[in-house]
Amino acid sequence: MSIDPKSSPVTRRYARVLTIAGSDSGGGAGIQADLKTFAALGCYGMSAITALTAQNTVGVQAIHAVPPAFLRQQIDAVLDDIGADAVKIGMLHVPEVVQVVASALQRHGLERVIVDPVMVATSGDRLIAEETVAVLVRDLFPRALLITPNLDEAALLLGHTLSRREDLLPAAQALQALGAPAVLLKGGHLQGDVVEDLLLERDGTVTRLASERIATRNGHGTGCTLSSAIAAHLALGLDLASAVRRGRDFIVQAIAAGADVHTGQGHGPLNHGHAPRPMHVVDARA
Repeated sequence: MSIDPKSSPVTRRYARVLTIAGSDSGGGAGIQADLKTFAALGCYGMSAITALTAQNTVGVQAIHAVPPAFLRQQIDAVLDDIGADAVKIGMLHVPEVVQVVASALQRHGLERVIVDPVMVATSGDRLIAEETVAVLVRDLFPRALLITPNLDEAALLLGHTLSRREDLLPAAQALQALGAPAVLLKGGHLQGDVVEDLLLERDGTVTRLASERIATRNGHGTGCTLSSAIAAHLALGLDLASAVRRGRDFIVQAIAAGADVHTGQGHGPLNHGHAPRPMHVVDARA
């Protein structure tokens, strides 16, 4: 006897986003920034921690890796019970961790996946082992919906520096050729009064996103926050291009709201809570 899907009970649940990333003890980046972003955008945030860091606004003092088997347990525990509408992936420091995450994405059939290839902290500290880069490209890029490197990370991936706005499109195309379906290449490290990012979608569509540069030292966690904001908007039902635009709007506003606030002695955090939204509830069939 067939069952009409429309007769299945309707349950109410939150829009759910999982972050798989490193923990920032200073609270400005990593898991902490991700969860603040999810909450600010009205999503239910969950986490699987890849590494612990002893970190503050000045820099990273130490990294303590989470065993890959325990990372897998975290991911499975969350997804087997709660599930996720979107996933943001951040700091993956060793090849074994990348492989665990890639396997989990396949096992759980996750498709709305944003990969922020975290390689260098705002302070300049390197956060990824040399041998991890090739595994990241091979095993994870093809499973992502979007990757969001900054210019330093793109340079590490491509093996050459990027210093001009004219470099953005060919670099994004080269990253796409490595296996990433879509690329948001962030141009914030370029000189000038305007910050320009470039979105290259799977079908070749190019969108340039520009905004005036905000004078501030508080840029710690901008990449984590942007990728998390994009994932949150995907979980809320937006298409990729719209999620990127809305995510970028959120981070520009968060930077502006925290631009003159003093936190610590180095690169301070954004103001993630500048315009919090209520938790978004959706109706879903069981």
